[in-house]
Amino acid sequence: MIRSLTAIVRRHLLKMAVVTFITLASIFILPAATWADSSHLGVDHGHLTSCPTSPNCVVSQDADAEHSIDAIAYHTDRDTARATLLKVLTVVPRTEVIEQTDNYIHALSQSRIFKFVDDVEFYFPTDESVIHIRSASRVGQSDLGVNRRRLEQIRLALRDLKI
Repeated sequence: MIRSLTAIVRRHLLKMAVVTFITLASIFILPAATWADSSHLGVDHGHLTSCPTSPNCVVSQDADAEHSIDAIAYHTDRDTARATLLKVLTVVPRTEVIEQTDNYIHALSQSRIFKFVDDVEFYFPTDESVIHIRSASRVGQSDLGVNRRRLEQIRLALRDLKI
């Protein structure tokens, strides 16, 4: 009888420890959360949206040093560059193109474990042979450099395909 009571108490203590851990983790994570408003995405007067103050975003236009990333230069026509980029995005893990026009692509990229969603944007201005890029987490403070690395991997893939 004592053994069964001990087992029951241990199970309840384990459950309480898990609930306490989740509660404490939520307290530390959620106050710092910043939710992206997708209505502010896209191109406005030839520019992608600026990054928020949190370090989980990079953009190639009008950015401070922390958020800045170089645009992707291409050496072919714009339609070929756009088509090649769309092909590359089909092999980027957990990434789905949700909007595209002749000069803009918006994709969503999801993290593997926690399923956090990042907005990834590409803008093809008519007067330059570059693709302006932006990648931003929808929630949280830090992305541990994921957005920057993703865009750099896309840049390398496009360079390998000689666009």
